[in-house]
Amino acid sequence: MANIDFSAEIRALRATYESIERVTDVEALKEDIAELSERAGEPNLWDDPAAAQKITSRLSHRQSELERLTSLEARIDDLEVLVELGQDEDDADSMGEAAAELESIKKALKDLEVVTLLSGEYDEREAVVSIRAGAGGVDAADFAEMLMRMYLRWAERHGYPTTVMDTSYAEEAGLKSATFEVKAPYAFGTLSVEAGTHRLVRISPFDNQGRRQTSFAAVEVIPLIEQTDSIEIPDNEIRVDVFRSSGPGGQSVNTTDSAVRLTHIPTGTVVSMQNEKSQLQNRAAAMRVLQSRLLLLKKEQEDAEKKALAGDVKASWGDQMRSYVLNPYQMVKDLRTEHEVGNTSAVFDGEIDDFIDAGIRWRTDNRNADNNS
Repeated sequence: MANIDFSAEIRALRATYESIERVTDVEALKEDIAELSERAGEPNLWDDPAAAQKITSRLSHRQSELERLTSLEARIDDLEVLVELGQDEDDADSMGEAAAELESIKKALKDLEVVTLLSGEYDEREAVVSIRAGAGGVDAADFAEMLMRMYLRWAERHGYPTTVMDTSYAEEAGLKSATFEVKAPYAFGTLSVEAGTHRLVRISPFDNQGRRQTSFAAVEVIPLIEQTDSIEIPDNEIRVDVFRSSGPGGQSVNTTDSAVRLTHIPTGTVVSMQNEKSQLQNRAAAMRVLQSRLLLLKKEQEDAEKKALAGDVKASWGDQMRSYVLNPYQMVKDLRTEHEVGNTSAVFDGEIDDFIDAGIRWRTDNRNADNNS
């Protein structure tokens, strides 16, 4: 603590805060809050519950964003006063408190700085996350279920509402696939860095010889479609199949053919939904996810065409983006950012913010490199 140069540290905090403030555009943020507050106060707001939920959710997020900014500025001011008092009175307790608050403010500024990097076209959207078991048999299905729990726990830690839209259970254990929504502003921009192939290495609990097994699961993240998006899908391009929903181990959870599978014939994109009670609800949910996937596919094709015109032949992230090793040692490592953690239990319990932050910074650096090339 005696080695801390508080004057230099506080100057650095203010410089970081000012750069975040410039990027955030506080005046535009205040205008957005005023407009949303006016819309939220309209007497007929809840005539359309889905639209009302979006407005109130966005308002709450914007207000929280402004509060985080203003409170951080106040905390830096208070820290400066605390340091002055502690130094004047040679108060070790005050200086200890100042050192702890300095680290806390640094962490808060780092978190806020990451949010300012979410500037992609669909980054503000809510997200639809799909997880699919890959190679590895029953271990892969179990791994898919572990990943689903990890993301749901992450969302729970942040207070983000989630809705499980589809679960296809494997015969012995785990999931063949699952799809769920994360209903929070910037959920897509935040979670999109989690997309890719995840690898698990462990002693298989399903192998009676106790051998080490490597298994894989794929994570897909797409932005949720909005009413303003222009994605029209002709009826003759969609094949609709209905089937009976089922639970773990093949147990029936529905006695009617309420589950729906939509296939977009031109692209081969398949979406299935079975967690709603009626076929109509499942079809509407499946259509929304199908539109979201086609929207993202359209953007990816446009981006690929732009890169081709620019002569850019750089590869994307590649197949494996993260390894979860439980044996012979404990380590979770992101293969793009090199970020690694030894506490695998905490990661599977949803503590993945550092991986997400590192991924967002990595993506931003790559985007900037592409733009400058």
